[in-house]
Amino acid sequence: MTAPGVAMAAATAGSNAHAGSPSHPQHGERHTMNTVTTRDGTRIFFKDWGSGKPVVFSHGWPLDADAWDAQMLFLTQKGYRVIAHDRRGHGRSDQPSNGNDMDTYADDLAAVINALALKGATLVGHSTGGGEVARYIGRHGTSRVAKAVLIGAVPPIMLKTESNPNGLPMSVFDGIRANVASNRSQFYKDLAVPFYGFNRPNAKVSQGMIDEFWREGMLGSIKGQYECIKQFSEVDYTADLKKIDVPTLILHGDDDQIVPIDDSARLSAKLVKNATLKVYPGASHGMCTTEADKVNADLLEFLQS
Repeated sequence: MTAPGVAMAAATAGSNAHAGSPSHPQHGERHTMNTVTTRDGTRIFFKDWGSGKPVVFSHGWPLDADAWDAQMLFLTQKGYRVIAHDRRGHGRSDQPSNGNDMDTYADDLAAVINALALKGATLVGHSTGGGEVARYIGRHGTSRVAKAVLIGAVPPIMLKTESNPNGLPMSVFDGIRANVASNRSQFYKDLAVPFYGFNRPNAKVSQGMIDEFWREGMLGSIKGQYECIKQFSEVDYTADLKKIDVPTLILHGDDDQIVPIDDSARLSAKLVKNATLKVYPGASHGMCTTEADKVNADLLEFLQS
């Protein structure tokens, strides 16, 4: 997702670094790098580890599947099958000019789930990925889904509108677009700081986390990432949330500077029929990394329930 606190900051001048997608296997081939080819020919990279009940992860913006390292390593060691894909335009997936919208993201997730013939899966989405999980269920239902988890997720809607008066003004997201367009490399380095709460007093700053955030961000397509900003800010997921009919766990930090809790998790918990909200005191938006042990324990408990 994004950072209102950094969105207005002027990015220093510089050129964007473009990281192209690595080579992909042809249709029907299965290499070490697994891909699923969607209807429009876009190849979606995914990881598929372990065996057992499947847990499928959808990452936040501007990251990729590697953002789930802590959760995937933990759960595969606990006997679960873990799958995570890179959203189109992000990470190691293709970088198409078209289809950088939430309906297509959800259909891409469906392509992965269907190709792997997953049943009884738990869908876990962080930030923008939470919107992806909600939209997947809104479009494809829960025939293959047993449970859902939304972590620091953007739904119902981030943008301030007449029906969402406490949302963030469009100027915040226009600022993010301007920073991505002018110097996304510096912007991602700056964005990582509030993302992980490293701007708070007595925070234990990890340069490694900042570097990894930057690495994942720069691997993606500037066009895909730029167009994704509209998807996490302006898309209304209210109707999707109302269609979720499986047990749902909502985790959110009350010091999330990127997706403020009062206009996201607390509202989503009221819209999802069978939702449990768990608030992490003082936790940042990047809680899957900074609070990995707690998140992992809560995921495991929920999966076993």
